[in-house]
This record gives sequence, structure tokens and C-alpha cells, in this order.
Amino acid sequence: MTDLQISLLAIGGTLVVGVLIFNKWQEYKAKKTVENAFGDGHDDVLMNPDAPVDSIVRHEPSLDGEVQPVEDVPQHHEPMHTDAATEMDAPVAIQDKELPVDELIDCVIPLEFETPVRGEKILAEIADLKYVGKKPVHFIGQSHSGERDVIAVGGAYTCLFAGVQMVSRNGPLNELEYSEFIMKLRAIADNLSAHPDIPDMNKVMVNARELHQFVAEHDAQLSVNIAANGAPWALNTLLAALEKMGFDQRPDGRLMMPDGDGGSLFTLSTNVSVSETMTSRLTLLLDVPCVAPARDGFGAMAACARSLATRLGGTVVDDGNQPISKLALDEISGQVHEFYAAMAEAQIPAGSLRAQRLFS
Repeated sequence: MTDLQISLLAIGGTLVVGVLIFNKWQEYKAKKTVENAFGDGHDDVLMNPDAPVDSIVRHEPSLDGEVQPVEDVPQHHEPMHTDAATEMDAPVAIQDKELPVDELIDCVIPLEFETPVRGEKILAEIADLKYVGKKPVHFIGQSHSGERDVIAVGGAYTCLFAGVQMVSRNGPLNELEYSEFIMKLRAIADNLSAHPDIPDMNKVMVNARELHQFVAEHDAQLSVNIAANGAPWALNTLLAALEKMGFDQRPDGRLMMPDGDGGSLFTLSTNVSVSETMTSRLTLLLDVPCVAPARDGFGAMAACARSLATRLGGTVVDDGNQPISKLALDEISGQVHEFYAAMAEAQIPAGSLRAQRLFS
């Protein structure tokens, strides 16, 4: 081996060692950045609900599932009523409690019994009918006293109400799903000696499309991004710290901030795959129609974003990596309140069972 070859090998080895040392140093700095950010002397992530947020951007998913920027809050729509509900003597409405069959968002079909039927017999017949296509199916029963509730073992019922959900984020109920629902419901009616009152398919499809229009126009989301000002953050250290602060990690890698009642307040994404070791961007996302106004999901998410940006040495930015002015932030905050008011007026208040079912 010549002196030149030996020299080249030595230089190459030095460069490789240098790159390895540099990478290790970068990982060390990223880890220390996160450790220092979440060490002693810092308040909780939701320490100040009134803290200002440098930037926030509102989004609404388009019909193809992609998230697109939105400028205006949807206009108010009058509440929708199904023909099945108007044909019944008393609609299946939400009164003292929310029932799984709801005339506002379900196509509700009554099945009247010749004589009262025990709950266990009904449960055995309806056990396999939980979905048609991607639309959920639910049942409630009416007792001799006229009270309506979920079917229970030991109960006796004079009428059964079957409801298929007319809309979800996947789209409205279609003719094929409705036909499958009716076919299976007729079989249940035959086995229970019941008389179903089947509404006209065309009217049901019109109701489903109208409700889908409401869902499409109110399927709003808010997102906040925190971008690293310098070196990226060590992911393993960051995730551990976020979990200690109250975030629950999902199988898909997203972290969820619980609302304290078994639901989600908002989520956090690291924007990298599970194989990555560092990230330079975090995204907080609020599913607006699924969170009740009283929980102040917007304020909680804004405070969390501001706190994380301060701790980690980052900046709160929009999807275009640009800050938004305080004036723009105040305008969006006002739109959120208008959005909640519009949903409440349409009898589908944000965070209610109705809203959670429609926007599932």
C-alpha cells in the first residue's frame, strides 16, 4: 500500500469519526434541550389558560378527507327533522338523557308488537345488527307506560325503535345501506311478530343528504404548530415528558390530552414516523364540534402551545410557518364562539352525543 493510499484512508477515517461525534453531539444537545425544558422551575403545560398564543390557524377537512384552510364560520342551518319522526305519535327526542336512537340524526323505524316482548328475546334478535355498511344501527324500546330506554334483560316492551345513523364523516346513508337495513329489519320483525313502519327511501335519502350538508359545513378543526427555532428535539425524551404532563399516547403515535371525562380535549402530533429519533415540529389539533364549549378546548390548546413553545425554545406558527397577528387570533376566537352558537341553534351542540356521533 502506497503512502498516498495510507494518507487517504487516514483522512477518510478521521472524517467518519468526526461525523459520528457530531451526530452524537447533536442528539445529546436535543436530549438536554428537552430535559431542561421540562425540568424544575417550569409551570404545568396548562398553567395559564389566558396566556396569548403567537399564532393559530383554523382548518376544515374537505370532502376528500384533506385538511384545507378555512376563513369563514359556516352559516346557521335550521334543524332537520326526519319523516319517520313526524309519522310517529311522539318523536324519539333527547329529554332527560341522550338515547342511542335519535330522530334528528337517525332514520328511525318503529316496530310495534302485538303483545309485550321480553328484553332478552329482543336482544337475541338484534345482536347481529350493529352496522349496515359503515353506518351504525341502534335500538331502544318503549315500555307499557310509554317510557323509552335501551333494551334491558328483564324488561317488557310494546314497541321497538330501530335507528340507522344517516350521516358520518364517511358520507351520507346511501340506497344500498338503507336497503340492507330494511331487509334485516324485516327479518327481525318477522321473528318478533312485529309490524314495521317503513318510510319511503327517497325521503330518507333527501334527509340524509341535507344532514350531510350540515356536517360538511361544520366539520371544523383548529390546529397550532410549534416549530423549533434551532436544533430539533429528542423524541424519546419529549414523549416521556409529555406523557408525564397528562398526554395519553395513541397507537398511531398521536398524543391525546384527556378532557377529564373519558374523551379527548385535543391531540398532539410529532409529525414524524415511529422510526425517527428527533422532531423539529409539533402540531396540536382541536376537533371543534366534538368538544363542548364549556371545556374551552380552544383556550386550553392555545395555552398548551404557548407553554410548549416557551419551554422548548420554539415558535408557534401556522401551516405556512408564518405567525398570525393578535388581531387575527381574536377574530378566530370570535368565530369559534359563533360556530358553537350555530351548532347549538341547530340542536346539535358541540360535544353532545349527537355531535360526537355525526363527526365520528
